[in-house]
Amino acid sequence: MKKTLVLCTGNSCRSQILEGWLNHYSNGSYITYSAGVEAHGINKDAIFYMREFDIDISNHTSDLIDKYCDVKFDLFVTVCDNAKESCPIVPKASRVLHRNVSDPSKAKNLSNAFRKAILELKVLAKEIDQLLREN
Repeated sequence: MKKTLVLCTGNSCRSQILEGWLNHYSNGSYITYSAGVEAHGINKDAIFYMREFDIDISNHTSDLIDKYCDVKFDLFVTVCDNAKESCPIVPKASRVLHRNVSDPSKAKNLSNAFRKAILELKVLAKEIDQLLREN
């Protein structure tokens, strides 16, 4: 089974959202994990706003990248420049993809920022889903 790892700085928001979308689209045809350079716990606003899209990420865990250093992935995705630049290890992966998505948790207007990030990550999830199914 194909495996994907999504990395963000704190594994609390963007990586969790993308993991939620990919789990939604996978229908069990691949596995997605998420991790961070740091582990900040799951952002409560990410959980709240993903529920608007009928996706529950409340059972996700916030993990450090070190947990996955010995796992071979088909795809390694970074969703912020900071994680891409400061990642202490690069997991074994057949393909690497990077997108810089603004951190909604740092915005003044949280609702707009979260919805924008969620929709941006939904588009990325569809692209990744297609990529994983083609290869």
